[in-house]
Amino acid sequence: MTATLESIHVYPVKSLDGIEPDQTTVREAGGLAFDREYAIRDGDGEYVNGKRERAVHRLASSFDPDTGAWTVGPREGEREAFQLPEERAAASNYLSDHFGYAVTIDRDPSGGFPDDTHAAGPTLISRGTLETVASWYDDIDATELRRRLRPNLIVGGVEPFWEDRLYADRESAVAFTIGGTSFEGRNPCQRCVVPTRDPDTGAETSGFRERFVSERKATLPEWANEDWYDHYFRLMVNTRVPRETVGATLSVGEKLEIGETVRADTGR
Repeated sequence: MTATLESIHVYPVKSLDGIEPDQTTVREAGGLAFDREYAIRDGDGEYVNGKRERAVHRLASSFDPDTGAWTVGPREGEREAFQLPEERAAASNYLSDHFGYAVTIDRDPSGGFPDDTHAAGPTLISRGTLETVASWYDDIDATELRRRLRPNLIVGGVEPFWEDRLYADRESAVAFTIGGTSFEGRNPCQRCVVPTRDPDTGAETSGFRERFVSERKATLPEWANEDWYDHYFRLMVNTRVPRETVGATLSVGEKLEIGETVRADTGR
């Protein structure tokens, strides 16, 4: 088996649709260029995301990283175009009308707004895992599952759940490289309610979590460190970016190689 970076996915506006560049760079705070660079917040400063607001799922968006042109609107209907970051105020007003309450669009170009601030590097999963987990459900394919899980990096050429090799116990991390660029695998991602919903409508998929937990427990590979599994609604790997990786470029087709298990370090 040769682990190869098959595709890259970044989500310019947190919780909305992603784009698929062939190449990306690692930013100061550990995230990939443009990934979660923008986030929608309500009047209390809370994220307006798929965990809290089902109407997020019904928005379609596209983003051009070369020009900053952002198009957003209902999945079935007319959409509006904005220039980011210059037209954030106008875009915020448009989204306020969509949600029915005031929201603003925040920006952090240094690394975006990750869910796991202690392991804020790109998230990673294998193609084999997406295909296997999708097979647990009658009407979900690997592409839809990817949209539900929203990983940054997809690795091909390996067996299902291969990425469970990229974390150790809670005091350790697993060093690995992609095309010679260094990362550290930290933990299996704890999933929220978002993967249980249709990514286009927000409708709940009946029994999704229960089926997932049952199958994940039954198929957890021997190389997965069970120190993390207080529950089995975990999939995908959260990573940390060492200081020397900031500014590095990742490209589709590069090989991934696993290194040593090291002591976890929350600093950079």
